[in-house]
Amino acid sequence: MPEQFCDVGRGITLCYETYGEPSQPTALLVMGLGTQMIAWHYDFCRQLADRGLHVVRFDNRDIGHSTHVSGAPPTLAQLLTRSRRAARYSLADMAEDAAALLERLSLGRAHVVGASMGGMIAQTLAARHPTSVRSLVSIMSNTGSLFSGQPSLRVYSTFLRHAPRERDAFIDHMAGVFAAIGSPGELRDPDEIRELIGASYDRDHDPDGPGRQLAAIIAAGNRTAELRRISVPTLVIHGTADRLVGFSGGRATARAIRGARLMPVEGMGHDLPRVLWPQLIDAIATHALTAEAAAGAGDPAQEGALTGRRDPSLRAAPIPR
Repeated sequence: MPEQFCDVGRGITLCYETYGEPSQPTALLVMGLGTQMIAWHYDFCRQLADRGLHVVRFDNRDIGHSTHVSGAPPTLAQLLTRSRRAARYSLADMAEDAAALLERLSLGRAHVVGASMGGMIAQTLAARHPTSVRSLVSIMSNTGSLFSGQPSLRVYSTFLRHAPRERDAFIDHMAGVFAAIGSPGELRDPDEIRELIGASYDRDHDPDGPGRQLAAIIAAGNRTAELRRISVPTLVIHGTADRLVGFSGGRATARAIRGARLMPVEGMGHDLPRVLWPQLIDAIATHALTAEAAAGAGDPAQEGALTGRRDPSLRAAPIPR
């Protein structure tokens, strides 16, 4: 379906697309820092829809065709000192955008899937808007703790380099970023990555938006206590070769959310390489449809998500250390 637009209030309009039958359970896909909804590839969305899900992908605020917020991005000094005063909005505001999108489109409770910063937004949505979420999948994300899920030292210099504005130079720069943080070797398709970067540049190139989004992440701080409030079925997917958000971030996320299951993906970096789609799509669809079936059968875990209570007889699965 072509792009559509939804006014979610507070001066924000979100651009979104849908795939599959609206009568099927909704899977809401939330993308990461400075990344447009098209990074949830069309083929990825279609394959999820073919598994029986009504797929919705959207641009977060400050990216793509959604509303861009005014105001200067944080300075390098503010980022390095993790100043919270630089934030123009919060992760909670971005989660509120997503909750309002579901409400305005009358989609009911969704199976929310978030990648990287999108995982943080999805976690916040599940914690603060439990009646909007049926299940949660957090991919290559973290809890905001400074003691887990931090970048490896060698990727810092890549991110500190200023991205050029000219199209070809920008594509070269971002291809270098993906080479530094993405899946290694044969898992990575450089041509497909460059195609995505070029399409994203042509669709929207706001050099300040990602900085404002990053400020929202920094302002959120450590969200571990909030993650403990999440009561919906949760799957945490994390690549073992992620150099941007270390694997310890996924492990900490799974530990923080009661009953969460951690799924390591051997060799995956901070990306969603096509060669791993069968594994990822199967995990996401199976998790969502299992949660949907449990809700239909009156599973106590699902009933508890509506009230914020959880059946004490349900035990959390052990998380690998």
